[in-house]
Amino acid sequence: MSPPVSQSITRKSASNLALAFVLLPREKRDGMAALYACCREVDDVADEESAPVERRRERLAAWREDIRKACEHGSPDFPVNQELKPVIARYRLPFALFDLLIRGVEMDLDVKHYETFADLENYCYRVASVVGLLSIEIFGYHNPGCRDYAVYLGKALQFTNILRDVRTDAERGRVYLPREELERCQVRPEEILNFEYSARFRQAAARVAEHARDFYRKARQTLPQEDRRSMGAAELMGSVYWRLLQKLEAQQFNVFEPALTRLSKLQKLFLIFRTWYRLSTGALVPNYGTP
Repeated sequence: MSPPVSQSITRKSASNLALAFVLLPREKRDGMAALYACCREVDDVADEESAPVERRRERLAAWREDIRKACEHGSPDFPVNQELKPVIARYRLPFALFDLLIRGVEMDLDVKHYETFADLENYCYRVASVVGLLSIEIFGYHNPGCRDYAVYLGKALQFTNILRDVRTDAERGRVYLPREELERCQVRPEEILNFEYSARFRQAAARVAEHARDFYRKARQTLPQEDRRSMGAAELMGSVYWRLLQKLEAQQFNVFEPALTRLSKLQKLFLIFRTWYRLSTGALVPNYGTP
């Protein structure tokens, strides 16, 4: 018997997000695989540069309506959403959050540059914090403060992604680093689009990293004590991306080489073991957000 479509998508992605599922019990792991596959498919639609923008917009609209069917007891047409439907029902995932996610992805069709940190933060909320808000419903929590934690951690992860993916985004004509910060550091967007590394770019990237660090600190501070164990998978994600941010800082944000900055398999295994050990022993101290 072939594996579910969502699990195949998750395995092929080899993403840091999918890595964290290893700490979840089987039912929640399957639920997260279905959620992740849906998010991955939607994101891929927006990034399919070979398709005209209007065609991608139409496909995202089709995804929105198909997810609506899954959320409103209808019969979705897409295989991923067919697998997601019972997960939506089991964990009461609201359509409003999926709609916000797609609105965020749709921003990539129209917005190539962000003017301010506030503009960029709004984008990050839609494409990352919303995924966190959906995920914690699957993880399970008691204290509503977990929602603030999910919002902050999502922004921290996305800001880290933006720093890592500067070259990849530039290849698509996108510059996510806020224009206000680029101007302050006297960096022209064209320099980024042409993969030009400089001390001025390093200064601008460092400011974005400061914002990321602030979100990690806020996530660390707002995670309720009684929910730390159930947020183990999220904490692993925080640990992995925090280490990635440190690695970017160590290389002084020289992110214009063709190869993406990544953690080694050994580094990831260490973080998995450390998070598992802390969960098992009750030493539930976050592995990120420290000075």
